[in-house]
Amino acid sequence: MIHIEQREHTTPDGTKIIVLAPTGRLDITTAWQFRLKLQECISKLSRHIVVNLGQVNFIDSSGLTSLVAGMRDADKVKGSFRICNVHPEAKLVFEVTMMDSVFEIFETEEEALEPGPRSVPS
Repeated sequence: MIHIEQREHTTPDGTKIIVLAPTGRLDITTAWQFRLKLQECISKLSRHIVVNLGQVNFIDSSGLTSLVAGMRDADKVKGSFRICNVHPEAKLVFEVTMMDSVFEIFETEEEALEPGPRSVPS
């Protein structure tokens, strides 16, 4: 079982962003729950999602897959999918798999919540 804190943030222009902060491990035993949570939030609450990974100290391939699926869901509805505050131990997984170039990853939640287009270094 994975604990996922859910918060709502409204930008100055009225855009609703859902912040999800899972705790613990995002692995084969918990990734499906997280995937369902992402689907539910994107389909029912907001197409804009920020995932705060500050409390996730382990991610495996199924955890990454759930994040990719969430990003695709958000893209389908012209939303945004941002990741922030990646735990140092989990950061390596993003770098090794080159996923750090696929996702929009921000240092802090505040930065991830700032409006504006994604700033992907070219």
